[in-house]
Amino acid sequence: MFQIFKNRNFAWLFLANFTSQLGSVVGMTAFMLYLLRKFSTQPYYATITELMYTLPMIFVFFLVGVVADRLDRKKIAMYCDFISAFLSMVLLFTIMQDWIVISFGVLFIRSGVSKFFQPAQSSLLQGILTEDQYATSAGLNQLVSSLFMLFGGAIGTVVFWKLGVEAAILIDTASFILSGILIQLAKVGKEITNPNGHHSIKDLNVKMVIKDFKEGIVYIVNHSLLRSLLSGFFLFGVINGGFSVMPSFILKYKLAPDSYEELLIYVGVAFGTGVLAGSIFGSMLAKKIQLPYMIVIGLIISGLCVIVGGFSSNATAYIIWQWIIGFTLPIVNIGIGGWFPKIVEKRMMGRVQGWIQPIILLSQSITLGLITVFYPTILKIEWLHAIVGASLAIVGIYFLIILPKFFTASSTATIEVEKSVSQ
Repeated sequence: MFQIFKNRNFAWLFLANFTSQLGSVVGMTAFMLYLLRKFSTQPYYATITELMYTLPMIFVFFLVGVVADRLDRKKIAMYCDFISAFLSMVLLFTIMQDWIVISFGVLFIRSGVSKFFQPAQSSLLQGILTEDQYATSAGLNQLVSSLFMLFGGAIGTVVFWKLGVEAAILIDTASFILSGILIQLAKVGKEITNPNGHHSIKDLNVKMVIKDFKEGIVYIVNHSLLRSLLSGFFLFGVINGGFSVMPSFILKYKLAPDSYEELLIYVGVAFGTGVLAGSIFGSMLAKKIQLPYMIVIGLIISGLCVIVGGFSSNATAYIIWQWIIGFTLPIVNIGIGGWFPKIVEKRMMGRVQGWIQPIILLSQSITLGLITVFYPTILKIEWLHAIVGASLAIVGIYFLIILPKFFTASSTATIEVEKSVSQ
């Protein structure tokens, strides 16, 4: 698994991704705790914070994929980090001045900038890896996720306790700067950074953006497997929206009102260690079974666990269920992450990736908006878990019906091509 680090470019990009995500988690965790403590009778402030992370994609979704495919992908990822670092310093100033509304605005802008990072980085990884390394890369990305979940939330909470939200934002800033430097260290050829030829920002006129955006839509619509995968991603946004606030709400307002901040650390540790173990297990499982069945198994099991966990009667039981959920979700992500780069052309990766986040974040924003309106007056925390868990299971059943036939068809086509080449 770790042989892939012999590729120095992958190592730099991997470390950059780790530091960038870790910093974001530390700062966001501290800021949410700051709001929950300062405005304890107004839980919707925490939900608004999450909305400031998701809503910007609605305004930039038509640009992110086009930018990743037309401009230098390495520079895009690097500048996203450096600009995010600057905006983090602005956020620190607004917090110190107690300008909460302006703080939300800064979070909104920083989130909009960060949305350009993922399509560019994913396209770079696709270019520097071979096809048999995609599943390994997906597994390692899950390790990154588990580590920043495990340590990021805990560090953010401890820093908030001991030093305050300001120190957490400074860690956030330093992490973005380090990530940008690490990306700069990667030596990537023009055929990877600019697969569609050299373009400058001046070339991105309205006509080109519309043309490329339309081309991305046509590519997805005409690609039956991509179309089927993306149709299931809408419910993933419902899942993300629920998970972003559910642990905080169930601990603070049901299971442990007096010790929820401390228990959030244990939830983060349980979920993070679960994802860590699941990432290793999923990487091994990818060599044993077909990727579509990994996706289906992970979705259905995790969905059922979310439903049961939501009806936990004590914090210990809830934390255990969080570990199990964390263990099963990487199986889904490794299956999708190992399969996706194989079916998307390199020149189109940015535009395809540019559609994934809008679909997820649109439904995530809708979910957070509904939670803001209906929780806790109408929608109870148990049923919030039930809705999210059911969404996972429904996507799993949907993928069980449609994905295996595509995988079989693609495998048959590959075999026929190999036979013709050998002849």
